[in-house]
Amino acid sequence: MGYLDEAAVKRKLGIPNWRNLSKDKVLKFAAAMPEMATEVRLKLIEQFPAFKDLGKADIDAVTEAHKSTLVANENSQNHFYKASQDQRDALQADLGRDDLSWAQREALHERLDQNVQRVGEKDSESKQFLGVGMKVVAAAGAAALGLGVVFVGGKIAGASEDGSEESQ
Repeated sequence: MGYLDEAAVKRKLGIPNWRNLSKDKVLKFAAAMPEMATEVRLKLIEQFPAFKDLGKADIDAVTEAHKSTLVANENSQNHFYKASQDQRDALQADLGRDDLSWAQREALHERLDQNVQRVGEKDSESKQFLGVGMKVVAAAGAAALGLGVVFVGGKIAGASEDGSEESQ
């Protein structure tokens, strides 16, 4: 049942040795753990004391990237809102003039309305962007948690099959 030895696992992952286990191959490795023989699984787990650290580093990288994206988005939003407010202020100042015809006033009101609509669209766009970003961070967290469960589960299952821990 499963991979009988370490060499078979490396072949499945397409790596010549464990130093070539890249971050993307770690997921493939974790997915293959249930198919591994208990002895192989335990032997491989012993070789990866930094497995948890690798997952944490990935989550930290995603979190930092998300934070910098949020800052960039906020800066972009602030510039847009400032420019929109400046335009509204200028349009309102123009509306305060006494020498405007009714058609000119109507055109200024229309431009104000367009400005407000664009601000609303930008706000909706930003909220959608933030929602997608939160989904990415949540998915990365879930993946790390899943890898941890597979990793720890593999250790516990292996130990239980060897009889060193009692199953309840």
